[in-house]
Amino acid sequence: MSRVIGRLLVANRAEIASRVFRTCRRLGIETVAVHSDADAGLPYVREADAAVHLAGNAPAETYLDLDALVHAAKATGADAVHPGYGFLSENAAFARAVEAAGLTWVGPAPESIEAMGSKIEAKRIMREAGVPVLEAPEQPTEADLPLIVKASAGGGGRGMRVVRDLADLSGEIAAAEAEAASAFGDGTVFVEPYVERGRHVEVQVVGDRHGDVLVLGERDCSIQRRHQKVVEEAPAPDLADEVRTALHDAARSAAEAIGYVGAGTVEFLYDPERERFWFLEVNTRLQVEHPVTEEVHGVDLVALQLAVAEGGAVPEPTPPEGHAIEVRLYAEDPAADWQPQSGVLTTFEIPETDGIRVDAGFASGSAVSTHYDAMLAKVVAHAPTRRQAARALAGVLSRARIHGLATNRDLLVGILRDTDFLDARIGTDFLGRTSVVAASQQATPHRHLLVAATVALAEERRSRRTVQRGIPVGWRNVPSQPQRTTFAPDLDVDWHGTRDGYRVDGVEVVAAGPGSVTLAEDGVSATYAVRVDGTAVEVDGPLGHARLVEQPRFTDPADAVASGSLLAPMPGTVVSVAVSVGAEVQAGQPVLVLEAMKMQHTVSAPHAGTVTEIDVRPGAQVAAGEVLAVVRAVEES
Repeated sequence: MSRVIGRLLVANRAEIASRVFRTCRRLGIETVAVHSDADAGLPYVREADAAVHLAGNAPAETYLDLDALVHAAKATGADAVHPGYGFLSENAAFARAVEAAGLTWVGPAPESIEAMGSKIEAKRIMREAGVPVLEAPEQPTEADLPLIVKASAGGGGRGMRVVRDLADLSGEIAAAEAEAASAFGDGTVFVEPYVERGRHVEVQVVGDRHGDVLVLGERDCSIQRRHQKVVEEAPAPDLADEVRTALHDAARSAAEAIGYVGAGTVEFLYDPERERFWFLEVNTRLQVEHPVTEEVHGVDLVALQLAVAEGGAVPEPTPPEGHAIEVRLYAEDPAADWQPQSGVLTTFEIPETDGIRVDAGFASGSAVSTHYDAMLAKVVAHAPTRRQAARALAGVLSRARIHGLATNRDLLVGILRDTDFLDARIGTDFLGRTSVVAASQQATPHRHLLVAATVALAEERRSRRTVQRGIPVGWRNVPSQPQRTTFAPDLDVDWHGTRDGYRVDGVEVVAAGPGSVTLAEDGVSATYAVRVDGTAVEVDGPLGHARLVEQPRFTDPADAVASGSLLAPMPGTVVSVAVSVGAEVQAGQPVLVLEAMKMQHTVSAPHAGTVTEIDVRPGAQVAAGEVLAVVRAVEES
């Protein structure tokens, strides 16, 4: 039975909600947003025609309340629900609740969701459909290593562990079960062989209620950190035509085997050395990386979802044109084991030019909370060739102004400019076998960035003077030594303030202000955009970006902590404590596990010694920088 959707509620948040709303506006469909307390100020809430505040005891659980979401749809006059991705997007009970309320469900049938919801059951179905499946023996031996533990009910790298020693298998299974239970409410895991140099290749499918399945090419999503994708592209590079055809045929068979309706993705693990592939899973929803398929095939996958939900038929396939690359911009610190970041994005400006698409969930001034995934935006480039797309995307990212939080922007630029990436030598091991991560973690910013920050700090303080406004900054009648500005960790800039401006050895300060500084050296000048926020300074320019924090000349005793203190790297919840007061620990031994932004982070002993304090218990909420425990070193003991 065909329906016409008039008002759509998106049961999700941030970037994906904004993405669906954009298509709805084009089609003339009214929109409804839902939001938690933490998300009330995000752009998607203002973009909708109506917004519903979802009350909840914990923000992380707000979007998981089936009854509240259905009630919000009914109360606002919505006649359809789009689940987005994550949260309840692959929850058959939610799909049934939506349909039972007389609303149109924009997604696959609940039976298809259930069939693919368990990766174990999904493998059985695919095996019977003739789709190649990767499986480990029930009793693995050393010859079967390495292995990988996966969550049966989830994805996104959560609940996933690589095992290289059989002695570690039981411990990794237990850890994966705990993380999977926390992330998905289901701790079931399974084990399969781990292909070291494999590639993650997936095929986009769209099925309709008439039994037809549209295959819209494939994507390569091999570049990952913590088993989570960070770079995706379409078409997949360096695939033999016969492999490409076989992948598409296998994806169609997989969709037909479960009577798939709507947009979905069939994921495969591809071994380029043997040109073989195996089924991984079916994602019964729209994928984060769907824009690259849209760009190369000239389609709107959200519009197709809506058309199929209304009873329409899928169109004829369109051949790919050009190449598209997408990067996921995260609020995380690659130099600190990918720790997610929270706080306020004081500036968030990504230039959109021809061939560039930005799907963002945040804007300047938005707060990034600890309750949800740390992805800020997806930035996509579409160009005639792969190298042209990579060049354009790297250029846009390098010119972006992103202030307030550490991000993976420099890492993404490094990937896009890396020779291995440009030559399509990619795989799930890419970040582990290349120098891209180390290069993005350059410890010392270029001296010009430090000088620009120093001058901008001085200019900002001059602008706030209430007396002696005519006196030059840093001026001394009889100078005996230079002024010194120190940024953490111990980065010094010596400078003089003169009647004619600033003097820094080897660098000419051509123009200075609190928001812009122009420097010259050897006849070459460049201008740096600067933002000063207290003692924190953000600098953007041709030599990259730096976030610098000025060190005080004297340390406040109240800020001092005991030697050996383990500080919370981010706000989060204590999941477990592995030791007790008085325990002897070795360097690197786990002390406790902290959960933040849906990921678990192990806090380990910094050195061998004795645990003298444990200041938290499981379930405790902690702030960034809070003392969790103290380990007194052996020599101190």
